[in-house]
Amino acid sequence: MRQKGGSLFMLLTYIESLEEILLQLQQRYLTHERPDNRRDPDFFSLVKEETDPIFTLIDQWYQEAVPFVQDREVRVHPQQVDSTEENMKLLLLHSYYIDTPKSRYMELHQSVLYVMELLKQDLKQ
Repeated sequence: MRQKGGSLFMLLTYIESLEEILLQLQQRYLTHERPDNRRDPDFFSLVKEETDPIFTLIDQWYQEAVPFVQDREVRVHPQQVDSTEENMKLLLLHSYYIDTPKSRYMELHQSVLYVMELLKQDLKQ
């Protein structure tokens, strides 16, 4: 089953939006301090309010990316899409809670960007 051009356009739009958000999250991670109290209800509310739309966007990206990599000869495997979805969600939370070493954060970030770049290249073929 092949995706229609509109789905391919949506996938590219999701990728570009997420790449921009990932850069903003990286800046947040690099410039903010670890929260004093991770269990603070106000902090939790802030994180929930700011991350819910991004979680939704990640889910939308995933819904478009899975059939794209399953239905075509592309360089990205379905398992990479699964891992990238999980890594984006981890990055999102780590960007607020600042609870992972910088090297690990950057590895996750680079891994996600790498898969996104491969997907963009495959979309343009």
